[in-house]
Amino acid sequence: MSQAEYLPSPYRGDRARWKRYSSDSILAIVGALLLTSIIFVFQLYPRIPNISVAYLFIVLALAGTRGMFAAVIASMVAFLSFDFFLVPPLYTFSIGKVDEWLALFIFLATAITTGQLASALRRRAEQARRRERQSRILYELVRDTNREEDLERQLRIIARAVVDVFSPWGVRDCAILLPDIQGTLVMQASTRAHDELDALLPDELATAAWVMTQAQTAELHDVLLAPQTADSYAQRVVLRSSTIKHPVRRIARMVPLKLGQRVVGVLRLSMEDDPRLFDIERSLGVEREHSHPDSAFFWTFVDQAASVIERERLRRESLQVEVLQRTDALRAALLSSVSHDLRTPLSSIKAAASSLLQEDVHWDDEARHSFALAIVREADRLNRLVANLLDMSRIEAGALKPEKEWYPLDELIHDVLGRMHSMFQGRAVHTEIPDDLPSVELDYLQIDQALTNLLENAIRYTPLDSPIDISVQSCDDSVMVSVADRGPGVPPSDMERVFDKFYRVLTSEKAARITGSGLGLAVCRGLIEAHGGRIWVENRQGGGALFRFTLPVGTLPLRKAEGM
Repeated sequence: MSQAEYLPSPYRGDRARWKRYSSDSILAIVGALLLTSIIFVFQLYPRIPNISVAYLFIVLALAGTRGMFAAVIASMVAFLSFDFFLVPPLYTFSIGKVDEWLALFIFLATAITTGQLASALRRRAEQARRRERQSRILYELVRDTNREEDLERQLRIIARAVVDVFSPWGVRDCAILLPDIQGTLVMQASTRAHDELDALLPDELATAAWVMTQAQTAELHDVLLAPQTADSYAQRVVLRSSTIKHPVRRIARMVPLKLGQRVVGVLRLSMEDDPRLFDIERSLGVEREHSHPDSAFFWTFVDQAASVIERERLRRESLQVEVLQRTDALRAALLSSVSHDLRTPLSSIKAAASSLLQEDVHWDDEARHSFALAIVREADRLNRLVANLLDMSRIEAGALKPEKEWYPLDELIHDVLGRMHSMFQGRAVHTEIPDDLPSVELDYLQIDQALTNLLENAIRYTPLDSPIDISVQSCDDSVMVSVADRGPGVPPSDMERVFDKFYRVLTSEKAARITGSGLGLAVCRGLIEAHGGRIWVENRQGGGALFRFTLPVGTLPLRKAEGM
């Protein structure tokens, strides 16, 4: 918390109480006698018949600052001193006139009543200030815990606030214990030093486990106590022995963190109980109801800790549900997208192989060659799909490690075009590659896969008579490769999402009929980013999409540069 707010100590011993009563009595007596002396010296009575009203100022001042006891004492002293020093016959407590008796008793009744009212107003003002202070403390506690995302930090803030606020009650340390996966209580946060987090005694752990199961407060003391009262449910056990001459007893109080009827953790309070200052049966955490207002305020800290723990549990469950939902969605998308892509090449391979195995049909060499080409083409297609799936799984697992070697990028592009020649189906492919293009450190198979996916995407979404343009530009510290087509292009709202796995742009009925797994561009992004480059898409003037990616050039080692 930004500033520690302290609550006053709830219970004071007899010595402190009598000390306050003595000081209140002295102030009341001195104040009343001083005013009586002023009236006597200046002979203000009976020249001012109602001069006794001046005592009300002293009564009001004492009632507003010291309380009801001081106001009553001042009223009685004022009544007696006024009668003794000012009302004839002087220096006696007898009064000659009945009306003066009546006036004095009316004054006494008025003073006491005024003192009671002023004292009541003082108590209400103190209660209002106390509630305002408690509200401010709770506000700062909620604000500080909401600022943190980590549960351990949130609980540490609560533990520190308990010690700061309730230290006048004897709280010296606070720790919060939560069950782990196996159900064993472990300390999650404490105001102790970090190396002391696990320094709980076996008795403390056993008692905390009892509190967790029984949902009741328990205490451990360093000396034996008197037997429990019937209305107290707190378990009492001996923690350790100490010399009797020490008046301060050490207490470890275990308070259940309850949310409804369910216990979510245990709050451990290390307290010092001084019999001269505290009442052991009414201190923090023992009674949840019918207790001191500050004890009720303590339970708001307990409830806040329980709500923080429950909120973290709900957040984790929400994340798990979200992960499961996304996993189910991805699994459904994978089955929906890949099943067709797997079935199509397998069907073609099986049909071609079955045709070759037909003994009742005589196939000529050209037909056999056509069937063999179909098997090879569909096998390559199947191999690319499986490669995309494997690459996507390695990308998501962070296991994709490019095995880079220096290689001329223009040769890699020509190798890809030569291998995919049959897939272009007569499309014109225009290349624009400068002669002085530097070598690039890359993984040949991965960049081959990325470029193949981009070209296959262009083939899938462009008409048969539209060309495909491939260009390479050398920049300062990178090489940019562009693959352009004259297809329908990419809507601006989909330019970032086209690289998400299983996402496909379905802007038209024709595009919706095009088959595809939605993995190609996602694999491209993973492969390019693994090389330290980036990939993006733009729309061409005149229609079509322009996919671009960059690869860092780096510095070619001297020995390799001389050998090339």
